[in-house]
Amino acid sequence: MVNTGSDVILERMMALHPKVIDLTLNRVWRLLAALDNPQNDLPPVVHIAGTNGKGSTQAMIRAGLEAAGKHVHAYTSPHLARFHERIRLAGDLIAEDHLSMVLDECYSKNGGENITYFEITTCAALLAMARTPADYTLLEVGLGGRLDATNVIDSPAVSIITPISIDHEAFLGNTLTKIAGEKAGIIKRGCPVIVGPQTDEAMDVIEATAARLGAPMFAYGQHWHIARERDRLVYQDEAGLLDMPLPNLPGAHQYQNAGAAIAALRYLGFDAASCEAAVSTAQWPARMQRLKRGPVIDAAPDAEIWLDGGHNPAAGEAIGAHLASLPKRPTYLICGMLNTKDIGGYLRPMAEQAEHLFAVSIPGETNTLPAQDTANAALTAGMAASTALSVQNAVEEIVRITPRARILICGSLYLAGNILKTHE
Repeated sequence: MVNTGSDVILERMMALHPKVIDLTLNRVWRLLAALDNPQNDLPPVVHIAGTNGKGSTQAMIRAGLEAAGKHVHAYTSPHLARFHERIRLAGDLIAEDHLSMVLDECYSKNGGENITYFEITTCAALLAMARTPADYTLLEVGLGGRLDATNVIDSPAVSIITPISIDHEAFLGNTLTKIAGEKAGIIKRGCPVIVGPQTDEAMDVIEATAARLGAPMFAYGQHWHIARERDRLVYQDEAGLLDMPLPNLPGAHQYQNAGAAIAALRYLGFDAASCEAAVSTAQWPARMQRLKRGPVIDAAPDAEIWLDGGHNPAAGEAIGAHLASLPKRPTYLICGMLNTKDIGGYLRPMAEQAEHLFAVSIPGETNTLPAQDTANAALTAGMAASTALSVQNAVEEIVRITPRARILICGSLYLAGNILKTHE
């Protein structure tokens, strides 16, 4: 295959399997073997699963490691504006020529066999990381854990399971017990696992899995604690207490993500300075991100505009709680969601905080929920709601009514990515 740029190769990869999601590791193991098993040549791996908070936790760990002078690989999904965002090599986003090269190699080695887009691109990420010197590798699970394409590391330095809630029921099961079983599939024999806050139902599964595999477990509420005290974040474990600033990433839900990141850093032997950097310097786009420039800002110079890609009921609860904690200001939602999500469960926690919701369809996304369906769901959740042709149109309508509004664009990482293509 002639190297014709990453976009063309990625488009060809989309056609290698009839399904977007088809959970199994058989195809991944086959391709990795053809690539001489790059997963065995990675720097020490931190593997992160969970329903919410995986990306934020990874971002905090990376910030802490880099503050200590370490070079860090990081793999995450989905991307927002460009595929390159998924692969960070020794601190830098993968370069176009490097990405094209590893994609091309994986496409060739696959030999036209069935393999999903996520599977083959994950193999490409592992290949690029194995060939680039670094001190640590951070791998974020794409979906579930047990059968996720990232779950090919025999002995991670540490695994992390962030809070588990109901999501992706069609693939992971329709109970917390089943979903937790899939997430706990990243736990490896004898390898430590950091566990964030969980329901009793999920924790029972995680504890049983860790015990069966002899994996040391460090769980929130048992082995480590974190809480806000006035305007400080206080973390405590058997090694002592840390008094730190509040997280750079906004929202009370980030406290527990910070706790998991700190627990991992402490286990890996990093000091208080690294832990403080993890909390105070991490950046993670589309997680209650304040937009500062771009077309929607130009259209609403006196408004306060935020962007968030959360899309399940737990995310809705976190967003609702964060909006309630902000200084009072008329708040409007611009929401677009996929048709696979629990839109009612997502919107209900935000209903009391919003004056009105403007529903949009996600541009270019075949699985978008039609704007009218989103508006109907908002009405059912107790919000005033109407549709808009686009985010830009919605912003213009909002500031016509309330020039100094607080506006949250929300509901999907795909919608957030669409915004970030033309904003910071």
